[in-house]
Amino acid sequence: MDVNFNEIVRRQVNQTVIRAVTEISEDVKGLLEAALARESNQTAKNMLSAMLENLSIAKEEDKAVCQSPGYPTVYLSAGKDFPLAEVKEAILGGIAEATRKGYLRPSMVDPLTRKNSGDNTGRGVPNMEYEYVPGQKYMDFIISFKGCGAELGNAVQIMTPAKLGENLNGLKRFILEPVLNAGGKPCPPYGIGIGIGGQMDVAAKLSRKAISVRRWDDVNPDSEMAELETQLRDQINSCKLGAAGTGGDTSCLAVKIERAHTHTAIAPVAINFHCWVARRAGIRIYHDGRIEKIL
Repeated sequence: MDVNFNEIVRRQVNQTVIRAVTEISEDVKGLLEAALARESNQTAKNMLSAMLENLSIAKEEDKAVCQSPGYPTVYLSAGKDFPLAEVKEAILGGIAEATRKGYLRPSMVDPLTRKNSGDNTGRGVPNMEYEYVPGQKYMDFIISFKGCGAELGNAVQIMTPAKLGENLNGLKRFILEPVLNAGGKPCPPYGIGIGIGGQMDVAAKLSRKAISVRRWDDVNPDSEMAELETQLRDQINSCKLGAAGTGGDTSCLAVKIERAHTHTAIAPVAINFHCWVARRAGIRIYHDGRIEKIL
């Protein structure tokens, strides 16, 4: 490499971490604005307006959009000759520095002792998902901070083919039940990621990736999955939970589904709530140091 790649990675990762927590993804902001434009419930209108105003203030004041930093997961894809060990160190440093500067509240703790690391790093934090892509001439880096209040509504079930039901009615019922049970706790209007297939761990990872990496305003290239995503979103919105659970037309901005093959005896399904504060950002880094914004 002809450039100081490690320094470029360190600087760009640091900037991307800060961008992720002081803004929300542009696609999600567009969906919030569209939800406000069509909302018929005045209380929900007020909530959506406050959310959008909060985004403007955070950007103007260079402050975090939400006081909770959420849980960081990093998605990396790269071809050969990319120094992934150095990239991991840059990510850890970027998160720790953003915490020291006040962009992130220190919230990562040991699950049993509850001891706080003080800088949002620790054993297994951030979660790192690597993908090696032969022939890829760049590295894609996406970081997602997902709120943990929304985690309380998540659910997973190892279904059987019979439980999926005719026209997937069993699957749809299983997805709607956590929505009704969660009410306003996941900070609606939210996005929902659904992972189907693999075993329990695979379905859970797919559900997180679906709502963390895909644009919330995209259309699934699989026409059957695109139809199911739209149908589930509309069914959830028909429950009229509304913004912040106050009632209204939009509880769910998007449903995203990812699948993996599974064993013939099972059909694991995981449901992953993501609050409207879609703190995520992504860049593409080339060997020569060029940078592109991808999210």
